[in-house]
Amino acid sequence: MDPIQILGYFGAFLVGLILGLIGSGGSILSLPILVYVFGINPVLATAYSLFIVGITSLVGSIKNLRNKMIDYNTTLFFSISAIISVYITRKYLILLIPEIILTTDLIILTKEKFIMLLFSILMVVAGFFMIKKSPKTIVKMKNIKTIAPSKLIILAEGSLIGLITGLVGAGGGFIIIPVLVILTKLRMKHAIATSLAIISLKSLIGFIGDIEVQIIDWNFLLLFSAISVLGIYVGQYYNNRVSEDQLKQGFGLFVIILSIIIFITEVI
Repeated sequence: MDPIQILGYFGAFLVGLILGLIGSGGSILSLPILVYVFGINPVLATAYSLFIVGITSLVGSIKNLRNKMIDYNTTLFFSISAIISVYITRKYLILLIPEIILTTDLIILTKEKFIMLLFSILMVVAGFFMIKKSPKTIVKMKNIKTIAPSKLIILAEGSLIGLITGLVGAGGGFIIIPVLVILTKLRMKHAIATSLAIISLKSLIGFIGDIEVQIIDWNFLLLFSAISVLGIYVGQYYNNRVSEDQLKQGFGLFVIILSIIIFITEVI
């Protein structure tokens, strides 16, 4: 195993660690690692990312289930639409994207390049959400009462998250968590736990759509996922021992810097 691969598998540990600490951000690391370190095609890498993040989140949800941290009703309504959306996206929509999207004298926009550019933009959004103060803190400061959300709103949010997940293999926890805190009035810890449950369900079912159309290297995928699972155990152990806001802000800044690097890499 060469040093680059060792670095990649250390990145797998970080994927789980970040998921365990803040309940999101795992796929933000997994896709660049798969593409730039292991040289996997971006389309296949998004499928691998779904499985890795899905399995890791599922294992992380077991502890949350025992501690009664998961809101079952919210998980059900959010997951239904997200699962349908991500499955349709992986099984049908992503196959409809042409291999060459745009050709001009200046650029050739391929399917793989489009996915990575879209992912870099999504990373900027993720970084912004992480740098911001948590919704819980903002609501407390302004002393504003939230209104119980319509189930249709939750279903609509789930469909949007499913589409994003299907296109770039991102779990979307950085969007799910603020939505859960603001719309369902869940405490931050419960929102993180519920987000992990939602991510695990929609990611793994979305991956089913890829099994039917992609050739999967199961030995590599299971090894990467096992290391990531180890990371989430460590992350959950230290979850209450680190400042959540400082951790999110630091990681959010790192994500934005990484997104700029990816964008420049794909454009040049």
